[in-house]
Formats: sequence, C-alpha cells, structure tokens
Amino acid sequence: SAAMAEYARVKSTKLVLKGMKSQSKKKHKEKKRKREVEEEDKLDIVGNWWVVKNFGDITGTVAIEMDKGAYIHALDTGLFTLGAPHKGDEVPAPPEQFTAIKLSDSRIALKSGYGKYLGINSDGLVIGRSDAIGSREQWEPVFQEGKMALLASNSCFIRYNEEGDIVAQSKTAGAEEMLKIRSCAEREMKKKDDIPDEDRGNVKQCEINYVKKFQSFQDHKQKISKEDEKELKKARKDGSFHETLLDRRSKLKADRYCK
Repeated sequence: SAAMAEYARVKSTKLVLKGMKSQSKKKHKEKKRKREVEEEDKLDIVGNWWVVKNFGDITGTVAIEMDKGAYIHALDTGLFTLGAPHKGDEVPAPPEQFTAIKLSDSRIALKSGYGKYLGINSDGLVIGRSDAIGSREQWEPVFQEGKMALLASNSCFIRYNEEGDIVAQSKTAGAEEMLKIRSCAEREMKKKDDIPDEDRGNVKQCEINYVKKFQSFQDHKQKISKEDEKELKKARKDGSFHETLLDRRSKLKADRYCK
C-alpha cells in the first residue's frame, strides 16, 4: 500500500543528525587539503634537498630558503645576505650550506662553511663570526601548520630586509618570516623502535658497530675484544650493555675517547 511504501522510504532514509552534513563536507575538505599538502611535499625537493617538517628532521648539512629558490648566503666578511635565486633543480651553493648541530630538544646551532657559528649582534643583525656557541648562537626552529620560522636568541624571527641583510627584529612571524630549512641528509625511514643503530643486531655485531662509532682508525683495523660474548649477552639483559662495551673498549686502549 502507499502508506507502507512511505513507511519503507522513511525507514531506509539514513538518520541525519544536526550538523552532520557540514561535518562530512568539512571532512572532505580536510582530506582534500591533506592530499594537496602531500602532493606539494612530493614536489618540494630540489635535487636531493628536501624540506624539513619537524625538529627531528634537522640534521647534517642544511640550507635556509627565505624566498623561492633564494637561500641565506654566507659572505667572507662574516655577514649574510640573500643569495641569487636558483632555478629549477639547482641546489644550494657551498656558501649557502650550513652544518646544523642540535643543542637541545628545541634549539640548534648553525655553522657556516667558514667554520663560524651563526649568531646575532645587539642590533639583531645575523652575523657569523664566532668560533664557539654562546647564548647568541642558539636558534629555535618554530613549526606551525606546515610552515616554519626561525627564532633568534633575542626572541625575534629572522627575515631579509631591503638591503638583503638577514635580520632578527620581529617579535611575530608573518609571511616575511616564513622560511624553509632544506636538508640533504638521507631521509631515514622511521624505525618502529628507538634502539640506536649501533645497538641493533646480535651482540657481536653491536660491539663492532660500537667500536666503529668511536674508534679512531689509525691503522684502519678494528680491534674487537676477544673476551667471551656471554658477558655481553648477560650485560644486555641487565641493562649495563653500554657500560660493558665501554669497559671492553677501554681494555683495548684502541681509541682516544674511552679514558
């Protein structure tokens, strides 16, 4: 009957709660945005220089892109400028490459190819004339919503000014303070556990890895302790693995770091 058909139609209609429609649209938008970001990510590699997305990514040799294809460029005067823009797949030039050193969970130091650390002077001008890391040579990368800015020790963000100098003078990060840190370090596939590389594998391999990490290769021969591996296996269980490895290395007197 017509009434039954109407009842069936109503019954089969999906329950729609208030606000549900807009939610699914929002979800769709979010998915689309996520997809766009991912696609942009895939494309945003210059040569083998990829964009750092979090603090953990910052390692080894980096370049700081302040404008499309234009990087912070070290001058032999100890000052910095915005380098000429690179086209296409042209990678950062040597004066635009810096060594990043992690100082804490949020701060880094940056060393130029001249062997000097980037810092700021009292006017907030970015300079690289220091041989050591003091409070002014510490930088804090700030990540937000897929963008990043770099905070200097005077609590100001860096940008380039009309003269092309790099300055830290703004307490807030606007469009001019947005930059990219690019790294050419090999991207590591995330391992599921937090075991340091030298602790992977069987105990013998671990010892070889550990010795490799610290030994100075004067005679290009590794010296591995001949003592029983049982001792190491036991130590690994007891949680004194590293101490035992260190003790075995110090017996070898094969490197400068033990004692």
